[in-house]
Amino acid sequence: MGDADLPTPRKRADARRNAETLLDAAAAAFVTSGVAVPVREIAAAAGVGVGTIYRHFPTRADLIVAVYRHQVDACAQAGPVLLAQHTSPHAALASWIDLFVDFLVTKHGLAEALQSTDPTFETLHSYFLDNLVPVCADILDAAVRAEEIRSDVRPLELMRAVGNLCIGGSSDPRYDPLRMVDVLIAGLGVAKTP
Repeated sequence: MGDADLPTPRKRADARRNAETLLDAAAAAFVTSGVAVPVREIAAAAGVGVGTIYRHFPTRADLIVAVYRHQVDACAQAGPVLLAQHTSPHAALASWIDLFVDFLVTKHGLAEALQSTDPTFETLHSYFLDNLVPVCADILDAAVRAEEIRSDVRPLELMRAVGNLCIGGSSDPRYDPLRMVDVLIAGLGVAKTP
């Protein structure tokens, strides 16, 4: 292996960072303006040219799928990190659920596209379940072992409950889904006997 090979890993790391910057900009644009937001607006927010977006994501469907997967991956990767950072698994659960709610807000911005008949979107629901349910299960198990929450809550049930609490949060300023999610998470605690 010669010196000419050394820049390649850096380019790959740069390309990964560029793609992540694009995905973050697209996610933010989808939330504020919907999935039909002009590509030039996403490019401007990411600080790149429109051609760069099309080089990474040839179609809008490719971009939507990549944003969705990027959001799922970020939420999944945060679970173990939060467990390691917090002294309490219940606190880690609350922090992870906050990230999950942020993801759901982004997902609701993508909901119309995800319900289309485009075959590009078919695998996204299973990707979501396969990557997030095990993370939620790990955090719940840690909190149960620490005797901080009740033991009869299943991960998918909790995630669906949180999702249901998030419905309508953006359409009614009198409703704060984050506050209701906080109430739900606090309610998971184990009752202490005097």
